[in-house]
Amino acid sequence: MPHTLEHTRQLSRRQFSRESLLAMLAGVTITITGCGDDDNDSNPTGPTGTGVTGTVSANHGHEARVTDVQITTAGAVNLDIRGTADHPHTVALTAAQVVQIGNRQQVVVTSTTDNAHQHTVTFN
Repeated sequence: MPHTLEHTRQLSRRQFSRESLLAMLAGVTITITGCGDDDNDSNPTGPTGTGVTGTVSANHGHEARVTDVQITTAGAVNLDIRGTADHPHTVALTAAQVVQIGNRQQVVVTSTTDNAHQHTVTFN
């Protein structure tokens, strides 16, 4: 029997899923941007990364930063704002607040009470 193009090949469900995914991704372009110094950033976060840094009231070493990854993911986050302070505080942000922060809209939240006090954190 001569070999023809009508030859069929059976795939397992796993093989089919893998090949379907590869076919879909074949036309996808992924762009990765580097972290560089951007003089136009009105809210720089320093050498440790990019994102949006909040202002902590009555601050004594705390740092509140929402990273670019957290903004892109747009999910709720609990930020550890310890920074260089000798005690912790946590700030809870909803997914909607993370999106607002990413859009540079003002978000004001209150930290947990630790070491007999709390802080107000303002993101602009």
